[in-house]
Amino acid sequence: MTPTLDFTHPPLSLLDAAQRQSFDRACDIVLFEQGARPLREGASSDSVYFVLKGHAQAVRGAGADEQRLADYGPGDVLGAFAVIQGAARFTYEVSEDLLCHAVDAAAFKQALEANARFAAWFNEGLSAKRAIWQGAQPSSELAETMLTRVSEAQLAPAVWVTPQTTLREARRSMKQHGVSCVLVDRGAGEEPGIVTRTDVLDALALEDASPDAAVAGWVRSPILDVQTRDVLFQSLVKMTEHHVERVVVREGDSILGTLGMGEVLSHFSSHSHLIGLQMARADSVEAVQRAAQRVPELVRVLHAQGAKVSYLMELVSALNTRLFRRLHELIVPAAWQAQCCVLVLGSEGRREQILRSDQDNALIHPADMPGDLVVQVAERFTEALLGCGFPPCPGGIMLRNAAWRGDPQGWRARFEHMAQSRDPKLLLEFAILLDARAVAGDAELFDTLRPTLMQAARNDVLLHQFAAAALEFETPLTLFGRLRARDDQLDIKKGGIFPLVHGLRAMALRGGIFSRNSFDRTQALIASGALTDALGRDVQQAMAVFQRLRLTQQLDALRRGESASNLLHLLDLRRLDRELLRDALGVVETFKLALKQQFQL
Repeated sequence: MTPTLDFTHPPLSLLDAAQRQSFDRACDIVLFEQGARPLREGASSDSVYFVLKGHAQAVRGAGADEQRLADYGPGDVLGAFAVIQGAARFTYEVSEDLLCHAVDAAAFKQALEANARFAAWFNEGLSAKRAIWQGAQPSSELAETMLTRVSEAQLAPAVWVTPQTTLREARRSMKQHGVSCVLVDRGAGEEPGIVTRTDVLDALALEDASPDAAVAGWVRSPILDVQTRDVLFQSLVKMTEHHVERVVVREGDSILGTLGMGEVLSHFSSHSHLIGLQMARADSVEAVQRAAQRVPELVRVLHAQGAKVSYLMELVSALNTRLFRRLHELIVPAAWQAQCCVLVLGSEGRREQILRSDQDNALIHPADMPGDLVVQVAERFTEALLGCGFPPCPGGIMLRNAAWRGDPQGWRARFEHMAQSRDPKLLLEFAILLDARAVAGDAELFDTLRPTLMQAARNDVLLHQFAAAALEFETPLTLFGRLRARDDQLDIKKGGIFPLVHGLRAMALRGGIFSRNSFDRTQALIASGALTDALGRDVQQAMAVFQRLRLTQQLDALRRGESASNLLHLLDLRRLDRELLRDALGVVETFKLALKQQFQL
């Protein structure tokens, strides 16, 4: 039986019913034998070829100037450029008998003119192709919610009072308007504040305040807010991270109303708020661990329902931050809590961790904190994190390692020593520190140290070594553009994620950009002109592709009772995913060239 065109995957899945019928009528099966050249550089083509079986190689130039480029196989399309532009970019030589669907050029052009998304697939880069792929995925209630803006949610009205309003009057206003908080207008030039129903009840029941007392003594400021243009999911992340039940909604500088956890949760089927609440209420390390063990299942459900990887990163980071804060409160003696600061490093510091990887953390403690107490706290913290599902760091970058804890003066000296060192191990540790983020205790302890850290990093020799390290691992593509794997396995961290993350870190430091998150660094590099807009967008999309493919296979491994790893099993990838992976790795190669040029490597 003659095989038919596959309309289940892009780009053909982007055609409507009439266009598919047109393609079927204009389609034939052709076979090119090994050595044949169905397309020649500079020549037009009367067909576009959708490869079913075999391989062809792109060739540029002739004779002594001939260059052999990418290899094309099943699922690839040949001749589209020759039809669109009237001249093929390359000559295609058959390296293994090639069986193709040949679609008449006229039908192909007609589809391009009538279908913008189909045309974009062939004319745009990775960012557009991935966006089209996402649009082609089956929708789900949660996936649609991921695109819902705050402006589409049901807001509670903004009810205003003055600082002189009494507690009784404030509570009466809340009841009258059916809200759980009032906003406090503190006059011109002052940021407004907020008083919640809980604040009023606590004042009356726990502090024996008079109902006629002014609310001024219970006003909280600054208020936590979101913009109407923000994605609704981000408001959930913000409430989870800051342990609040309500945020103020603004449009520009104007306050439109408030948005509560209940309103947000009415859009979601996940239980992230319950996990956060369980952590906040935990009265023991074991209770925190029980809550933490629910996070992977939350990730699995959200991922299966179409949640964007970037949103998962934000949500998991918010939950992990609450986890660290609660452990800090349970483990560090109360007298020392405000004098210590727990840092997370690496991917957790960048807010790019989804499933828990190695512990990468550090501790800033006061110089007069007893040494035996420091050791005790560090040991208990490390053990608690192990119970939460954070594996030990093979390199020992953990609180229990004395090298990763110290007083502020000790840390300053360590930053300067590491920056001056040429030891590759120390340089890698220094790079991990550059992404550090305070998650528990007094964040100002690190805020005062971070300028020293950043200044130490602005060293031309150091930055040159950083950039060179990003080129250490080869991109897993063959000379001809095919995926290169060993035993069908490809290490996506070494081959794709690390070169981008570390290269962006080097570029950002060189440009005086102190953002931690790789996506934020990319945006800042685009704004500064260090990256072109097109390459910057493709870098962001490549990182998202790598993270999504890795997460999918890691979740599958956990479901089978295996440990999660950075290895992608290529045979388990759908054809389109393999194409996106190949395109994303091509972006890594382009990015490496830009890195080499900037640092003259």
